[in-house]
Amino acid sequence: MKRKFMLGLSLGLALILPVFAHDLFLKMDGFFVGVNEKVSVKILNGSFQASEGAVTFARLQDVSVLSPSGKRTNPKETDFTKEDKTSFLNLQPAEAGNYVVGLSTMPREIDLKAKDFNEYLTEDGIPDMLAERKRKKELTKDVRERYSKHVKTIFQAGDKQTGNYKTALGYPVEIVPQTNPYALKTGDTFEFLCLKDGKALANQFVMTGRDEDGKLVTGENIRTDKKGIAKIKLVGAGKWYVKFIQMTPLKDAKINYESKWATLTFEIK
Repeated sequence: MKRKFMLGLSLGLALILPVFAHDLFLKMDGFFVGVNEKVSVKILNGSFQASEGAVTFARLQDVSVLSPSGKRTNPKETDFTKEDKTSFLNLQPAEAGNYVVGLSTMPREIDLKAKDFNEYLTEDGIPDMLAERKRKKELTKDVRERYSKHVKTIFQAGDKQTGNYKTALGYPVEIVPQTNPYALKTGDTFEFLCLKDGKALANQFVMTGRDEDGKLVTGENIRTDKKGIAKIKLVGAGKWYVKFIQMTPLKDAKINYESKWATLTFEIK
């Protein structure tokens, strides 16, 4: 049974656009590291380029590192450091191969004005819910939302590639590679599976992008097939992300919607 640490995350004032949406990404200065090298994983609470609020310890329900041999460990609070608005998870990979790192936050609630919520649905890739609000003539309706975030990164230690990249961590929503990104190069196709509660998410809207030499390049928006699979062409080198937000309307007198955010990051040379 996996251990869960009541670590916390200060996500600022939750999700407002432009004041609202804070993505959560795990990102490294370089995703190719040496065995036994001390490395830091940035926890970016804001965008793929910068963090707008450092992680503190009160809001994470799971922190996991999956080693190349498949051993899952849970870093402690002492493995985290903070610098200005960015927090870091500090690791020292002892095996050659691929490492999977995941963070999962506990749910939180936020009140949103109708205009802010509609902009959030538009900008952050939730078109189906926006269409539903239009159909029901609810575009002027303020909402209360429950949200949580479940993020992963994959990096490589040494030159070895291993099969653990395909292991699901069991998060409420999750992106699971079906091809090892570190076996791919520019021009290849990366395939991944989108899950909710361990089940495939069909027709899920997914957004992609990459950081190429410090410049953010927005990628294609795609949808998963009926088996929850999506594919993207790796059109350039850099630090890549794929992300989605799965949102469900609730039949609750106090909460209108629940959203679950997933991101996955890796690097292509």
